[in-house]
Amino acid sequence: MKKFIVLIILLAGFTYAKACDICGCGVGGYYIGLLPDFNKRFLGLRFQLNKITTQLDINGQRTALTTDETYRSTELWGAWNISDRWRILAIIPYSFNEKYTSGSDLLRKKDGLSDVVVNGYYQVFSSAKSNSSNKMIVHSLWAGLGLKLATGKYDVQEQNNAMAISPNIFQLGTGSFDFIPSIMYDFRIQDFGVNANASYKINTENKDQYRYGNKLAANASAYYKIALGNEIRIAPNAGVNFENQQKDHNNSFLVNETGGNIVNATAGLEANIKRLSVGVSFQTPMHQNLGQGRVDAGNRLLTHVSFSF
Repeated sequence: MKKFIVLIILLAGFTYAKACDICGCGVGGYYIGLLPDFNKRFLGLRFQLNKITTQLDINGQRTALTTDETYRSTELWGAWNISDRWRILAIIPYSFNEKYTSGSDLLRKKDGLSDVVVNGYYQVFSSAKSNSSNKMIVHSLWAGLGLKLATGKYDVQEQNNAMAISPNIFQLGTGSFDFIPSIMYDFRIQDFGVNANASYKINTENKDQYRYGNKLAANASAYYKIALGNEIRIAPNAGVNFENQQKDHNNSFLVNETGGNIVNATAGLEANIKRLSVGVSFQTPMHQNLGQGRVDAGNRLLTHVSFSF
């Protein structure tokens, strides 16, 4: 029975990921979620399949100009605890983008390296002690600052096309260096815990005078750790995720049909098998108001396989 459960988890780890960083699909922020359990360092792969529908009419209905866009991304990611207080985390994504316009039966594709992100974290505090019921209480707080590099190709022609009615998101990168301050907090009583993190992505203007709107992302998840023998642990989790992105600016002019906010319900599962970690996280919209109603987000799914050493 245990081998069957492990097999299901491993298969889930390799499924396609219907994710979309909706307020900037393909060039938006980066969702971290629950990190794998590790003492010193880990290295792994994440895979996402991001979907978004754009150029809806003012009532949110499809037209001949409506596009269905897909953003596949394979990410090499890893973290290293330099000491008890300091941690570095990096994400190197390679993207495969597609845009299909049903009215003209036109399919466009582009692929390549996207924008690399490097985060540095400092542990503000960490505490572990037993309460009166002899249950272990553990909590910690990390504060971080990230840098998004301009490693992905930015196509100015897409920017020119977006000046009409299409959002400027069919890109491999933003063409700008951006900053991501963040915090991560974890609180656990014995096997039950709550994990919360928030980040604010501060975008700068690129050389083509385009600046994507700053983005706030926050999420909180409750989880429960379950031991399956001495070598296997699983942690089902559920929570809520909120994102809000400001409007873009093109040559200092506001781009009206950009930005917005979305609230997602989340559910996931993390598994640790010796040094191997496998995770899957599903998100479904509960409320959204994106691009003045002319952008629609679907469900999201993020998976990863990581190895600690």
